[in-house]
Amino acid sequence: MTGWHRGPAIGALMAVVAGAAGAQGEDPPPGHVPDAAPAEEVLPYEAEQQVPTGRFTTALEVRPTLDATRTSWIAVREFNGQDLVYVTHLWSWRCGLFEIRVGLNGADPEPWPLPDCHEDRATPNLILDGDGLPYRAFPPGSVQTLTVELIYDDLTRDRATFDRQGALIP
Repeated sequence: MTGWHRGPAIGALMAVVAGAAGAQGEDPPPGHVPDAAPAEEVLPYEAEQQVPTGRFTTALEVRPTLDATRTSWIAVREFNGQDLVYVTHLWSWRCGLFEIRVGLNGADPEPWPLPDCHEDRATPNLILDGDGLPYRAFPPGSVQTLTVELIYDDLTRDRATFDRQGALIP
């Protein structure tokens, strides 16, 4: 016998598949426009050149540290009857980031402002008094989950979700 032989079981299976495809594959009504695939978000940034400087000012330089310290990206502290959500660690490595976004309790992450990178300093990532506070206050016990999204200066992204217990600090 030469060639491939299709037995009765395979023939029956192919007939069922063909019949199902025909039932679902009816022609759409005239004027039908198929749903568009979700569009990739267009970012208002242009990728920066990734040249290592030794100053931790590019995604190339800060990504390995942020990958290794993912569990420290965000913290929750119960203080003075409030939940304080800290992004201090991310601020400390911000010079390779365009943006951080934080979402609470399943909400879509929203931009959280980053202070400027202090390129004129020996340590550009330092946090100065005028940079603001790296935390926000929320009602006590209200923060149950946190989703953090990073947008690096090479336009790559990273995302992680943390539960309250995993982010809670004493």
